[in-house]
Amino acid sequence: MTNLWAASAFFLAIHLVVAGTALRAAIVGMISERAWFASFSIVSLVGIAWLAMSYNEAVLGPNPLYWAPPLWAMHLSPLVILIAALFVVIGVTTPNPTSVGAEELAKDPETVKGMLRITRHPFLWGVTIWALWHILINGDQASVIFFGTFALLAVLGTFSIDDKKRRKLGDNWTGFASRTSNLPFAAIIAGRNQLKIGELGWWRILLALVIFGGAFYGHLWAFGVSPVPGWRPY
Repeated sequence: MTNLWAASAFFLAIHLVVAGTALRAAIVGMISERAWFASFSIVSLVGIAWLAMSYNEAVLGPNPLYWAPPLWAMHLSPLVILIAALFVVIGVTTPNPTSVGAEELAKDPETVKGMLRITRHPFLWGVTIWALWHILINGDQASVIFFGTFALLAVLGTFSIDDKKRRKLGDNWTGFASRTSNLPFAAIIAGRNQLKIGELGWWRILLALVIFGGAFYGHLWAFGVSPVPGWRPY
């Protein structure tokens, strides 16, 4: 379990302490933006690999169970993870000023459409839903640490990105942020925006369904655990 804690701390540190502070700008000033992006991508992949291997090791060792996963949650998992997949896939494929190198989009009011009406951080909220649900349906210490790492990083990442974009874009960010919300559906509930399902893009929804279907069917093969209790397709 010590190795998993170390991997978790490393992964959070490179994102929140290095990439999420002024340290990033200092490093970019020394090595260039392109070199930073390449280096950070490699280090992030190393961090994910370390997390995954440490988690696999931890679940086989002494691994306290904090709660018994509720059966209703196990059966509800496909629906919840489908929602997470929709947030992730539609979010990644929707032009967004919060994405790296897409800051200019904040100047155009027409940018705020589709998934951005729901939240300006769809990918991170999709990861949050996925991670928190996996904590609920596992209940063991290793899963709390592993999935909790992704949930914590995703939630804090929304605030970190907002802060960086606010400082970088100024009034352009203020206008964009006033028409959107961090918390999903908050801008719609507050009357600052409207939900328009047709703007999501049917091809994006279809792509999310295909990716979800593949992950759902392959979950048992990839992880040795069926996504639904008692279901073994092969």
